[in-house]
Amino acid sequence: MTYREAIEELETILRALETDAVDVDDLTTRVERSAELIRLCRHKLRHAEASLDRVFDTLDEEDEADEEMEEKEENEENEEDDTSEHDNLPGGAGRAWQ
Repeated sequence: MTYREAIEELETILRALETDAVDVDDLTTRVERSAELIRLCRHKLRHAEASLDRVFDTLDEEDEADEEMEEKEENEENEEDDTSEHDNLPGGAGRAWQ
């Protein structure tokens, strides 16, 4: 049973309880069925929440990995810039002027 089907059945039970003169035996059956449907809906909501949390955690991990990669690339570019500056100094390539 889907979440939507469970909600629709709960709404049907609620309308019947609001409009019909329900005898005690039928009332008990409907309340028990409602409790089952509510448990099912809660379970589906918890499952959906856990699934969404996993998706968002994965996205967060990917974002962090992307940021680390960008930072690493920036550092490599900065190192290349620093090396090329020293290449033009007297005393040879890569050696700082003393």
